[in-house]
Amino acid sequence: MKTFNSMFEEEPDVVDLTFPALDPDEVVYEPRSSRLLVRGLGENDMDEDDEDCESSARLLGMSFMNRSSAHRSSSFPYTRQAPPRSCSRPSARTTVVCVLFLVIVASMTMVLYFLPGCTFTKAGCRKTNKTTPFEPVYPLSTNGKLFPWAQFRLPRSVRPVNYDLTLNPDLNNMTFTGRTVITMSVLHNTKIIVLHSAHLNITKATFKVGLEGDVTVLEYQTRQQIAVQLSEEMKAGQSCVLTLDYSASLSHTYDGFYNSSYIDKEGNKRVLAATQFEPLSARKAFPCFDEPAFKATFLIKISRKSNYTTLSNMPQVKSTPLPNGLVQDEFEKTSVNMSTYLVAFIVADFTPISKNVSETLVSVYSVPEKKEHTDYALDTASKLLEFYNSFFEINYPLKKLDLVAIPDFLAGAMENWGLITFRETTLLVGNQSSPLEKQLVASVIAHELAHQWFGNLVTMSWWNDLWLNEGFATYMQYITSYVCFQGNLFLAVRFRALDKDALNSSHAVSTEVNNPEQVEEMFDSVSYEKGASILMMLNTWLPGKQQFRKGIIQYLKQFSGLNTDTDDLWNSLTQVSAQHHNVSEMMRSWTSQKGFPLVTVSRQGGQVTLTQEHFLLTSDKTQQLTVFCTLFSLWNIPVTYVTDNCSLGPECIQMFNLKTKSGTLELPESVKWLKLNYRNTGFYIVHYGDEGWAALKDALSSNVQVLTQEDRASLIHNIFALSRLGRVSFYQVLNLLKYMSNETESCPVTEALLQLNVIYRLLDKRQEDSLHYILYRFGSLMDNQTWGEEESVSKQELRSALLGSACSLNQENCIQQAKALFKHYDESNGTSRIPGDLQQVVFTVAAQSNEDWLTLLHMYQTVTYDAEKRKMLRGLASTQDARRIVWILKAGLRGDIIQTQELPLVISTVCNGFAGYLFAWDFIQENWDRLIEKFPIGSYAIQTIIKSATSQFSTQAHLDRVQGFFSSLKERGSQMRSVQEALETIRLNQRWMDKNLPTLQKWL
Repeated sequence: MKTFNSMFEEEPDVVDLTFPALDPDEVVYEPRSSRLLVRGLGENDMDEDDEDCESSARLLGMSFMNRSSAHRSSSFPYTRQAPPRSCSRPSARTTVVCVLFLVIVASMTMVLYFLPGCTFTKAGCRKTNKTTPFEPVYPLSTNGKLFPWAQFRLPRSVRPVNYDLTLNPDLNNMTFTGRTVITMSVLHNTKIIVLHSAHLNITKATFKVGLEGDVTVLEYQTRQQIAVQLSEEMKAGQSCVLTLDYSASLSHTYDGFYNSSYIDKEGNKRVLAATQFEPLSARKAFPCFDEPAFKATFLIKISRKSNYTTLSNMPQVKSTPLPNGLVQDEFEKTSVNMSTYLVAFIVADFTPISKNVSETLVSVYSVPEKKEHTDYALDTASKLLEFYNSFFEINYPLKKLDLVAIPDFLAGAMENWGLITFRETTLLVGNQSSPLEKQLVASVIAHELAHQWFGNLVTMSWWNDLWLNEGFATYMQYITSYVCFQGNLFLAVRFRALDKDALNSSHAVSTEVNNPEQVEEMFDSVSYEKGASILMMLNTWLPGKQQFRKGIIQYLKQFSGLNTDTDDLWNSLTQVSAQHHNVSEMMRSWTSQKGFPLVTVSRQGGQVTLTQEHFLLTSDKTQQLTVFCTLFSLWNIPVTYVTDNCSLGPECIQMFNLKTKSGTLELPESVKWLKLNYRNTGFYIVHYGDEGWAALKDALSSNVQVLTQEDRASLIHNIFALSRLGRVSFYQVLNLLKYMSNETESCPVTEALLQLNVIYRLLDKRQEDSLHYILYRFGSLMDNQTWGEEESVSKQELRSALLGSACSLNQENCIQQAKALFKHYDESNGTSRIPGDLQQVVFTVAAQSNEDWLTLLHMYQTVTYDAEKRKMLRGLASTQDARRIVWILKAGLRGDIIQTQELPLVISTVCNGFAGYLFAWDFIQENWDRLIEKFPIGSYAIQTIIKSATSQFSTQAHLDRVQGFFSSLKERGSQMRSVQEALETIRLNQRWMDKNLPTLQKWL
């Protein structure tokens, strides 16, 4: 799936327990703007309730219905439902009262619901079931006629078998024409065919089932659907053919069939066209059934000028000169059935390098000037292809595999089958690139190649299970990275996934998706990193060697070429389990509910009690709403632990399965301490209590090597999280960090610095000084770092984090060293080299000087190596000069000097500085409409922009402004999950600062 480059509204004090009347399968609700009304139901008859409480209520026999579509904006079809309300621990008395009340209400509900001849509604039993009460009135199409379909999802009456696509792009006028011939099979008797089309001007339509004839195409633009109504009903088992001619403009954003450009070495602008279809943009290039479950084969023909080349998913079979002087390239019909989002084609003047690997031609394409930077990618892709062929025991099914670096590309990469597209920064590396830079490229290639099996060969049925694609690809990405580079990138990624999932605005791994905005929002850390994390946890838990691998091989072979849901995966893993473990029983709790557990440890001699609860960061105002939900927030937790008797190797691991609210394990009384969640392979946080934390702190102070570096890092992460939750004081956090003077490994140091820098930036925005503590605690480690070449990846990670913090805190020695390196680099005219892991530090320091900022800008405009260019951009954006901050924000939006694809990075960097964060917030408000023209509402880019601009606010004034702005947007983004996350984060920041700032002011 796409690879990416690296909070709730105030609610009422009373939980609404009104029961709506409708079954979600009986009716589809639409916004008032489309005038889709439902007979028998007033526009305001439905109330929303919390999705978590809803699922829990079903356990008590309550008939809570689906609210997802009930309340939508009156003017926009893509409005999200409100985020689930949060939960807190109830008292015993409250629990008893609530349960009794709910049992009574549930009983009454069931009696009323099943009364014969009664339709149960909010108003009670008000009419009999003699008629269908919810018969929809269809919306109007663009020509004023009724559109014959009233749902977001397409009907299942026909399915595409093959697409024959002919495309004629005109790169001079940035337009294209096309013809799509769709062969379909009829599954159920029907008189309509409904499919997707967006921004396409359909000029002719013919339909053939027996005889061929012209047909009229109806269009409903709100849902990007078109329909053909037939005079006679087609019967199940028949075949039919729909032919559509159309014209359109090439997209000027980053999705669909879009235009791009670059400047060649002679300074000439070269134009090209490329595609990005995931998730919902194939419909912008050709009419199609644009849902993952509608797999088909594709035969593609594209015309071009003679000095261009074309690429698509399959190898080219012939080129035919056309009378107009163009050349038409035809590609083999796909040998596999594909979802539409995996189709891809490119028209450009790229240059390849190639090699044959396991009967597959592997090629890497780039603009001609960067061909020298493609060798590493070709070598890495070739090795990974062989590895995956062996690991999955299924050979890659296509004849060729192209990896293409596109100059203007928003996502990190996209796994189109046989034609993987990348940003230049995630595919191209120079000959002298650092191991860290090569690790990034290798991990992205590993992610996209894993998708050729997970996502392409076996595809999720619908976007609610996106994690089946992204979680697996992310897991394989980091596993192969660890094997190749011994890096620990996955550990930090899991920490960040925990941080996001601790918010009330988070969502379940597998969650309902009902509109395009919700589809876009699924591309987040829950689908990617949490999905990967729970797979790692499962792999650790399954007994026997290679059980996890056997299970996923079974899954791939059983469902090859098909679509699946989450239960299909669990069933495959259960089938191969040596001890017939019910994987579904364990894992459903991790995918069907949001969040993760907090495991609290209490010890009495040799008896250790583990208690679980939902780890939920929530503001005080929502605490009253959380009583009901936490009654049912339980996870099946595969707890791992080690003790002071044996704590380092895998042979030390002991297991305990915590299924209920609490459980007890026995330890020898001689055990001094225990550490849960060995190497942080589980997706949960642990609280050891005051005595447990003190014992672990003493152990680390005596011998830092008594735990693995992953375990030391997880202790640091967990105690900061517990401080944010209010379970430990910040004094306890600082007490644990005292051992850091003896720490030398990258994982604990980078995590501690990240956590402290978050607090430093919050304090900095309040004009409070906290830098002395960081320099005091880490100063000796910072002083010990070298500035020359370093080959070890872990040492590069450590050095980059330490020196980045030192220079950002204006440590004199760091600043002088960085300035000297930059001066030498500038005077050498590019012949000298700054070590790759130090480039960001050096460029950031240089950008704080007036003269060096201008020098850096000139370098940015002339350098060809993209990874270095991106670091220069981050340096430029870190300036504290107000005029330059405004200039760089505007330049990123214009897209001339700075590509617009880099705007999220620019905003994120600007917001880290004291001078820039308010400028960035103003910029976002003033340019919001232009931003959502460039980046879809709900997309990862918009998520990043919102989080960057708001995550360091911590005052009521800022909260009011952010809430006011997003509320005013209405259909232009007000209901995004990322907005709820932003509001929630500000409230949490405000609460933490109110609680800790007085103490910190005295202490610091």
